[in-house]
Amino acid sequence: MPGRTTGLLVTLVLGGLTAVPPLSMDMYLAALPQVADAFSAPAATVQLTLTACLAGMALGQLVVGPMSDKWGRRRPLLIGLLVYIAATAICAFAPTVELLVAFRLLQGLAGAAGIVIARAVVRDLYDGVDMARFFSTLMLISGVAPVVAPVIGGQVLQFTDWRGIFVVLTAIGVLLTFVVWRKLPETLAPERRHDGGVGQALRTMRSLLADRVFSGYLLAGGFAFATLFSYVSASPFVVQEIYGASPQMFSILFGVNSIGLIAVGQINGRLLVGRVSLDKALGVGLGVTTLAAFALLLMTTGVFGEVGLLPVATALFVLMSSMGLAMPNTNTQALMRTPNAAGSASALLGTSQFLIGAIASPLVGIAGENTAVPMAVVQLSCALVSVGCFVGLCRPWQASRTEGAEH
Repeated sequence: MPGRTTGLLVTLVLGGLTAVPPLSMDMYLAALPQVADAFSAPAATVQLTLTACLAGMALGQLVVGPMSDKWGRRRPLLIGLLVYIAATAICAFAPTVELLVAFRLLQGLAGAAGIVIARAVVRDLYDGVDMARFFSTLMLISGVAPVVAPVIGGQVLQFTDWRGIFVVLTAIGVLLTFVVWRKLPETLAPERRHDGGVGQALRTMRSLLADRVFSGYLLAGGFAFATLFSYVSASPFVVQEIYGASPQMFSILFGVNSIGLIAVGQINGRLLVGRVSLDKALGVGLGVTTLAAFALLLMTTGVFGEVGLLPVATALFVLMSSMGLAMPNTNTQALMRTPNAAGSASALLGTSQFLIGAIASPLVGIAGENTAVPMAVVQLSCALVSVGCFVGLCRPWQASRTEGAEH
């Protein structure tokens, strides 16, 4: 049904579903030092609560994506949301950091349904330039979450402890589930569903991964996301512990960076798409990300002497903003090659992003809480790999890149 328009409410619902990851992550960020104190755990251990949630979101998509191609979008989505509510509520009462890690994993596994199915619904409804524009619109809606989430988290911490954040997340999950149940229609017609089981799903994914260009966009997007998540994971300690900012100041800086990402995403969708090729916009985004990460490495290693929070925050702002070009265009270019397996393709895209991000996350704290060098090293390494995959596998200068691949 390419080109079919959606109502405003459905658009908002899809935005809410894609907001599940930043809500689950960012409301909790300002509380990471508090969690470390509560459990007397080192920073690297506490960051595993982020890694576990991220890994769950990665692996869950591999299951939910093919399920949605077989049974439609609504049923797997509602089941996932119900499990997300239960897991999040249990996180609020976790007595040890180990149990918190375990239930964060379950929270991520269930939350994966919202991410993968929202992206598949977009592919059901749109194609080509329209899809690129809608992904940018979706970024505007879901982008409100990382702006508001750390601010809400910081305010919640003024009245309660980190456990109260999970209570708020549980309430958000309940509200979203109700709206999905009442307002989100089924977008995958029965005649377009796949009848195969696990074997068919695996064969579909294997054929997708055999497409060199699809895999190039998948890996480029995955490592770009890892660059972003390295910032998400390390910034609470870098900004608060190294540079002495309060949880509220950290929340403000994080919100400003998220606004930059949203603004660039809107420039991409409203001004660039249709005028500039998606590959050119993507290439610029990845190039700026790499330059910002290199500048951070120079600053954190002392090449410019001792720098304050402002220069570091500026480089992080540029890095975050450039994701407004990188993320929607990698998703669009990959999904344009998969008109008949949107759920499986969406699962692979999401899994690559979250799994690579989960691997990168603990590396940023490997040298302790008193240095930002590991964060900059991880960011630059991931950015360079992303550029290499885009250039080496997608080969954007070749005309054949625009030819869709049927799976």
